[in-house]
Amino acid sequence: MPSFDIVSKTDKAEVDNAVAGVVRELGQRFDFKGAKCTIEHKDNVITIVADDAPKLSQMQEMLKVHLTRRKLDVGCLDWGTDERAAGDARRQEVKVRQGIDKELAKTIVKAIKDSKMKVQAAIQGEELRVTGKKIDDLQDAIRLVKGLKIEQPLQYENFRD
Repeated sequence: MPSFDIVSKTDKAEVDNAVAGVVRELGQRFDFKGAKCTIEHKDNVITIVADDAPKLSQMQEMLKVHLTRRKLDVGCLDWGTDERAAGDARRQEVKVRQGIDKELAKTIVKAIKDSKMKVQAAIQGEELRVTGKKIDDLQDAIRLVKGLKIEQPLQYENFRD
């Protein structure tokens, strides 16, 4: 039976390269000279530390730009709340999403079932498998899922006859 998988993967190496680009830009920008602003990436968590709130928002924008240059979707980031660090400094943890969480998977499966298409969707860990008798039905299912307003970037792979 034809099938395909819906997954959400983010290339860790490209995220590392984007963070390295932000670090280089921090060293070159005049408005960040003498500032104690840092950004680092460990275990799917990017930690941003800035001197104050305006610099934090500038660093967020730089991160978004560098991720976009690396052809990564900014929707893969889960922005945490910014909190106070020492003095006026601000700290923010940004999680890089990997895999489809249960709530999003249930939403996608429900949308596929409600559409009355002749396909079945099954949750398999952090991915979804969609099967059907006709390839055209599977392509319609892909169009349906793309039409949903989901912030997290999704990839469609393992398309089999």
